[in-house]
Amino acid sequence: MTTTDIHALVGPYALDAVDDLERVAFERHIADCEACRIEVGELRETATRLADSTWSVPPPRLRSDVMAAIGRTRQLPPLESARTVAPRATASRGRRFAVAAVAAGVLAAGASAGVWAVQEQRVRDERAVVAAAQLREAQTKSILSATDLVVRTAPIIGGGRVTVASSASQGASVVTMRADTAPARDRAFQMWTIRGTGPAVNAGVLLPGQGSAVEIVRGVPGNDVFAISLEPAGGSPSPHEVVSQVFLT
Repeated sequence: MTTTDIHALVGPYALDAVDDLERVAFERHIADCEACRIEVGELRETATRLADSTWSVPPPRLRSDVMAAIGRTRQLPPLESARTVAPRATASRGRRFAVAAVAAGVLAAGASAGVWAVQEQRVRDERAVVAAAQLREAQTKSILSATDLVVRTAPIIGGGRVTVASSASQGASVVTMRADTAPARDRAFQMWTIRGTGPAVNAGVLLPGQGSAVEIVRGVPGNDVFAISLEPAGGSPSPHEVVSQVFLT
């Protein structure tokens, strides 16, 4: 295994996707290679952050439990003092009480149906988020375990670091960035790719005030520079205040 080959094991080693021989060889290599040690740590942190989220789904029996509770709930009986009221007044009050009871039951049923609809929508939304997170994690692992993985890093002006792990065969990169100082709430970091002397191409805008991120960016391989700039919230058509440049070639 040549020196060039062993550097390519950074991604597979970080994801525990190497065999015993490769593991022994790479661990011997990183004992003397500080750059690879740093990259392994950053890639492992990226994989860990992608798996951090947990999800809470409402219990499947929620609707049946609510409806059963409605059926078991009894209305309060008339007060003792009502016995002294004239028969006609008692009958009138009884009718009003019955109407009120029916109305309350209708309202309760409507409310339970509304609650169930909200819970059902919440379940669907959370399932969609989970599916998207699982897909993103699979894509990240595929990029980081590619045999042609190339990792580049650069500092951020004002403190921080950007790491771009690119795979030409996957046509994408995993970008990890962490700024020591997050932008103001009306400002946002924006990513760019630059090829030769051509214009900067927008590669995505982070949320206003967001100071760290792990992103999958398509189309980075084949470019010469990956840049990050500080822009107004929502991004700009071209970079204004460049805070980091990662040279890819």
